[in-house]
Amino acid sequence: MKDIPSNAHVKDLDNELSQYVGTYKANFQGSEIILYITKTEDKLMDYGNQKFYRDVLIVKYIVKNSAGTVLQDTKSNNTTNIEFYSYYTYPTKNTVVFYYSGTNCRVGWGDVFLKKINSTQLSWEYRPDDIILDSNKCPSGTDINIYLPETKDLIFTKQ
Repeated sequence: MKDIPSNAHVKDLDNELSQYVGTYKANFQGSEIILYITKTEDKLMDYGNQKFYRDVLIVKYIVKNSAGTVLQDTKSNNTTNIEFYSYYTYPTKNTVVFYYSGTNCRVGWGDVFLKKINSTQLSWEYRPDDIILDSNKCPSGTDINIYLPETKDLIFTKQ
């Protein structure tokens, strides 16, 4: 990434990302997780001293408990502070790596790995980098639960 020139456009020339686009579901510990994966061209990547554009996958999701109550919804809730987008691919491993900003107060930020198993299934691995809160940065009463499945090898099926 360090060798990408300022204002460059990193394109998905081999169309590696399109095969992941779709709606996927999985169940984990009594919760239903629905992923909505779309492809976006020319997303601005702004790292302060380095800015460029990249084709990425964007993930929005809904997590429901066993009673069907929505616990977290980034699909309908247009919060701009939650980011979940691809930043690296391993084509030989059929894997895309995503940056996840976490939710309230950045709780749960880290990396998600999605591996394409076949045309209808993805394997999920979520690696949170930090789940410790700085109480001075998070208002009292804020929901600090991590609703995404903190696990490896969870299978999502295309709908």
